[in-house]
Amino acid sequence: MDSASERSERKEHSPGQSFNDSNVDVAARLTAGLDASSLDPQVAAKLRRKIDFHLMPLMCIMYLMTFADKTTLGQSAVLGIMSDAHLTQNQFNLLGSIFYISYLAFEYPQNLALQRFPVAKWMSINIFIWAVALLAHAACKSFGALFAVRFILGAAEAAITPAFLIVTSMFYTRQEQTRRVGYWFLMNGFAVIFLGFLAFGVLHTKTSGFMPWQWLMIITGLLTLVTAVLFWFWFPDSPTTAYFLTPEERVLAVKRIQVNQTGVENKHWKREQFIETLKDSKVWVMALFSAISNLLNSLINQRQLIVNQFGFSVIQTTLIGCVDGVVEIVTIWVGVILATSKLGRGYAGILMFIPAILGCLLVNLLPSHMKVGLLFGYWLSIFGIAPSAIFLGWISTLTSGHTKRITTNAIILIFNAIGNIAGPFVWKKQYQPRNHVPWALLAAGCGTSAILLFVLRTILAMENKRRESEEHDETYDNVYITHIKADGATEEKKVDKAFLDLTDKQNRDFRYVL
Repeated sequence: MDSASERSERKEHSPGQSFNDSNVDVAARLTAGLDASSLDPQVAAKLRRKIDFHLMPLMCIMYLMTFADKTTLGQSAVLGIMSDAHLTQNQFNLLGSIFYISYLAFEYPQNLALQRFPVAKWMSINIFIWAVALLAHAACKSFGALFAVRFILGAAEAAITPAFLIVTSMFYTRQEQTRRVGYWFLMNGFAVIFLGFLAFGVLHTKTSGFMPWQWLMIITGLLTLVTAVLFWFWFPDSPTTAYFLTPEERVLAVKRIQVNQTGVENKHWKREQFIETLKDSKVWVMALFSAISNLLNSLINQRQLIVNQFGFSVIQTTLIGCVDGVVEIVTIWVGVILATSKLGRGYAGILMFIPAILGCLLVNLLPSHMKVGLLFGYWLSIFGIAPSAIFLGWISTLTSGHTKRITTNAIILIFNAIGNIAGPFVWKKQYQPRNHVPWALLAAGCGTSAILLFVLRTILAMENKRRESEEHDETYDNVYITHIKADGATEEKKVDKAFLDLTDKQNRDFRYVL
């Protein structure tokens, strides 16, 4: 992962070098010149609880609403949207894909905006746009109109997951990140339960000229609008400016995540970090995993149709959707627990694909009259979602350097979108009602994804071993930042290498989490 020429080039730099403070991490300016001693564990734990209290509820609510909003299309399939909007099966599938086509197109611009603008404020603006577009669904009675609002949803949603990954890496240590990502990813399951009961409720709503699927869009859109307001006023942009932390706590919050060797953020886009990302083999393994593993996400918009085709009624299908949510919650929680154990992220993800593959095979092999068995197989396939939660919590621990981090996130989420674009087109009308071909492809996708996780873990383990055998690199051990004061005078302060906005290749003290 790092050539001998690159290592020798680093050693040509002399110790005691000076950096301009605009080129380093924002945390460097906050902590420069301070004592580098370790933080008291009790103080760190108290601070972490305070951060959890202010961040996790809002992040969980937001992720619940984003997933609920994405799955409104799938719920609407059994609430009358296809007949009311005169949609064919292919048009319905395209509405599922256009969301991710837009997501793909806007992913890197959104990541650049997240580097340029305050993270929380930029998220709030996108959540507001998202809410308005969702409310507009209720007025759409044609494929063209639905196509337009779904495109807007994708553009706005492209900011949410990368912003959550950035915020999680800003406030939490690498050991804490997987579990925190698990907390807000769990909301996908709660969203399925919430939407299942909501769909059941609106199904019994009798309003002249206003269909159940339209009520579903209005209710979820209004809730998302409220969430946008909450985020604007109460969600922090970074630990260096968080309103709920005192000036002393902000310094401690930054020192707490110093062990990550990833810094907090840097508002300057760096071309050399962008190029390094494109040359990094592990980034492309992660991207390929993201695309293939997300084929399983095609179940989001198809699950109601699939269960209905097993032989269950519309009312039964809406209630069974709540059980889907429970299964998703349990599988994600089990996956996160395994990932944070000695087993590690890579092996935990591989393990969770095993029941998913078994589930896909059961749905394909069981006879049509065994609808309970088919349903059980379908629920087992949901285990394949857990590796995505593990993977999201893993990404931020594998790269350093702010431009490299946002570029890596963008590449991975672009490939995520590619998988989600392709997924709906697997479910063609000619394969119904048993869908043997789609289920076979999902099983193959899960197996391939497991292999890619093994390859990724092997690459990381080999690089860690290589770094352990190297001599200590002193290039960035004695670095000062130059700060220009208001009177024009300059001063220099020593800063830890963790806050120099170095990439994981430049910082040889960086170790990859397995």
